[in-house]
Amino acid sequence: MDLVRRTPPSEDHDDEPLPDLSALQRSLANGTTAQAVAGQLIARRRAVTADGIWITEVPDAVLRDRAAALDALPPAARGALHGVPFAVKDNLDVAGLPTTAACPDFAYVPAHTAPAVQRLLEAGAMLVGKTNMDQFATGLSGTRTPFGAPVNAFDARYICGGSSSGSALALAHGLVSFSLGTDTAGSGRVPAALGNLVGLKPSRGRVSSRGVLPACRSLDCVSVFALTCADAAAVLDVIAGFDAEDPFARADWPGVLASRAVFRFGVPQSDQLDFDGDAAGAEAFARTVAAFEALGGTAVPVDYTPFRKAARLLYEGPWLTERRLAIGDFLDRRPDAVLPVVRDIILGADRFMAADAFAADYQLRALRRMVEPLWGDIDCLLTPTIPAVYARAAVLADPVALNTRLGHYTNHMNLLDLCAVAVPAGFLPSGLPFGVTVQAPAGHDGVLLALADRLHRALNSTTGATGLALADMPAYAADNQSATLELAVCGGHMQGLALNHELTERGARFLERTRTVPGYRLYALAGFDPPRPGMVRDATGAAIELEVWCLPLAEVGAFLAGVPAPLAIGTIALEGGRAVKGFLCEPASIAGATDITIHGGWRAWLAGR
Repeated sequence: MDLVRRTPPSEDHDDEPLPDLSALQRSLANGTTAQAVAGQLIARRRAVTADGIWITEVPDAVLRDRAAALDALPPAARGALHGVPFAVKDNLDVAGLPTTAACPDFAYVPAHTAPAVQRLLEAGAMLVGKTNMDQFATGLSGTRTPFGAPVNAFDARYICGGSSSGSALALAHGLVSFSLGTDTAGSGRVPAALGNLVGLKPSRGRVSSRGVLPACRSLDCVSVFALTCADAAAVLDVIAGFDAEDPFARADWPGVLASRAVFRFGVPQSDQLDFDGDAAGAEAFARTVAAFEALGGTAVPVDYTPFRKAARLLYEGPWLTERRLAIGDFLDRRPDAVLPVVRDIILGADRFMAADAFAADYQLRALRRMVEPLWGDIDCLLTPTIPAVYARAAVLADPVALNTRLGHYTNHMNLLDLCAVAVPAGFLPSGLPFGVTVQAPAGHDGVLLALADRLHRALNSTTGATGLALADMPAYAADNQSATLELAVCGGHMQGLALNHELTERGARFLERTRTVPGYRLYALAGFDPPRPGMVRDATGAAIELEVWCLPLAEVGAFLAGVPAPLAIGTIALEGGRAVKGFLCEPASIAGATDITIHGGWRAWLAGR
């Protein structure tokens, strides 16, 4: 279905879609002017007349002035995003432009620009406008707004997703080269899935949330829409950074997961996958799993129950009170100014008491603890982004139930402190895009982008809704993502044992459980509490059970600094002929130790004590 009504292009510029960020950067570096880019985007903006994209557009004259100022800069003073057009969701403050959060009577004009946006401007990017959204970021459908009716860029009968609907549509229609949204429950991932776009939800606290009208302040993230993972990473490089004035900013991150040619990815158990009756979606996800396996992955079925329980807490639990807190005074004074469905959801917070908040926090902490061991066995979790694509008419007729369905695979993310990349994964027989999400613990944004990029290119040929060829766009190359050390552990660092956290906290990932070649002896060393093993080479010895973990090289020094004498790191021969670095023991230390070689491994000895 054609959604775009075209008008003749201007005399000076055609109305072609804006290219991806990387291509535009190359063009600008090779002599294209920012003023020429401004002319093209103005022509494109006039040509694309789909409803519901913009709330406030930057006037043509202001865009041309901004472009002229950028062109006047000497090359040495030009930023990383010089001349690149972008859009922002209308719950992010931009000085001098109204912030409405899709509620006209709530509008105010801020004096200061949100740091995430300010960083983009300082890098030379050109702001095109502020985009439509589900009112007060309360919704995932894109239908809860009085500023026009956003519709799917591929078929107007279907929803485009929200709450960051306009930011996704602006990119899908080629009006910008990237855009910013926000993501609390899936607002930056659901529209990406429905628009054939990459949607990056960074780790909480990596990007400042100051200057963002809160939905749930403790959970809100500024998100990135891009055509490729490489473009999303380039934007994240600019907007990320510790903000001392943001109480939810974080400066320290766990060790970064290292990317490998061979990796393990979790998938929900087959009886826990839900496509709301859409057989085509189920088939598309099965193809995606097969494609990830063909790229070197091993699929690991996981129990999705704790993820679903966490997801339900977001709207069924006391986190609703954060939405009430954000706009409470306005809602009390002007309840008539808020859309009924949004008003009823937010007022639902009034049923919660302080005891409910503590009880929910206890439950969430228990769920986090249940999920933690999973990340020692897999590199990422792969799920559909949404269960199914819904018609606009159906959502308008049943706005709460179907909106809730849209969050089935997304609502848990910030509560469990994960980062995520929503990535296109081909198309359904209906012609609508299908999307999946890769996710991992906070701090692992880079490796997720690398994995998602490989999957994106395996399943897609175009980006957005404009037909731009993905093959023409550069792949994401993460610096130092392959710098890792395979490390064999034979004692307390193994999965489920007391010292395993020393590996997982540094971003190490489990590779395999295996054995040494015959020729090692294992001892329970004297003087350690908890007990520790010592493994030494001995031709009369046996094969010893151990685990092999993958440790980022950047974390090796800190890990080794904590290894106490008489333990040391040496080279260990594994069955099958491979050799890796691993724990050995100084031979002199076995005096007074207990020889436990007969047990075949540390776990077996512990079990028999």
